[in-house]
Amino acid sequence: MKLGRVASPDGVAFVAVEGAPGEETAREIAEHPFGEPTFTGRSWKLADTRILAPILATKIIAIGKNYAAHAAEMGGEAPADPVIFMKPNTSIVGPGAPIVRPPSSERVDYEGELAVVIGRPCKDVPAAKAADVILGYTVANDVTARDQQKYDGQWTRGKGYDTFCPLGPWIVTDLDAADIAVRTELDGEVKQSSRTSLMLHSVGEIIEWVSRVMTLLPGDVILTGTPEGVGPMVAGQTVSVTVDGIGTLANPVIDK
Repeated sequence: MKLGRVASPDGVAFVAVEGAPGEETAREIAEHPFGEPTFTGRSWKLADTRILAPILATKIIAIGKNYAAHAAEMGGEAPADPVIFMKPNTSIVGPGAPIVRPPSSERVDYEGELAVVIGRPCKDVPAAKAADVILGYTVANDVTARDQQKYDGQWTRGKGYDTFCPLGPWIVTDLDAADIAVRTELDGEVKQSSRTSLMLHSVGEIIEWVSRVMTLLPGDVILTGTPEGVGPMVAGQTVSVTVDGIGTLANPVIDK
């Protein structure tokens, strides 16, 4: 199932996206998308709606240097354990929304990656049981003010600006994410191309590690790390992140 969130002629709603590409229908979900969804009976052509970020996360947990080649390009060793950092939920925007480069940064980078959406409250989840707590998967761009990340020595400011976490276009609930392609394009030119099978720590291992530290709640988003090929974006460009089995998340870049 594809779960999304749209602005329709009748307001904002969670929806199930159904139908062939280009002919999709958005069926309104009552209340929230967790558990077995119930439907209101209302629906719209997806083309007649505006696709929003598919979830309003309580928190965003991200994993740094989860691909060996990316760790190398950043000048570091591949970590033995997952490296956790967080982004504020106010950084979330949906497909088509602009990524706003702050005037205080001289270099803002794209970082395309697979994102996991948590489906129920959980703590101390064994890796083997991780699938039981996952609602589904979506596409993310962990936008980073690279100069500020390096200057500060920690990552909150450089990764925390409004618009620095595009998500979408929807959440796919029945995806096997063990070995799927992740690709980032800038103005149509491929900049990142890898597979989730090359992650140093699998989705299950990440959830086990993170849930030892903190309780995870429905709607929490975990960014699983970006492959090599990160680089800067400038105003007027468009960055697109594609994850096989989910879709493409595209956002224009502007200056504030």
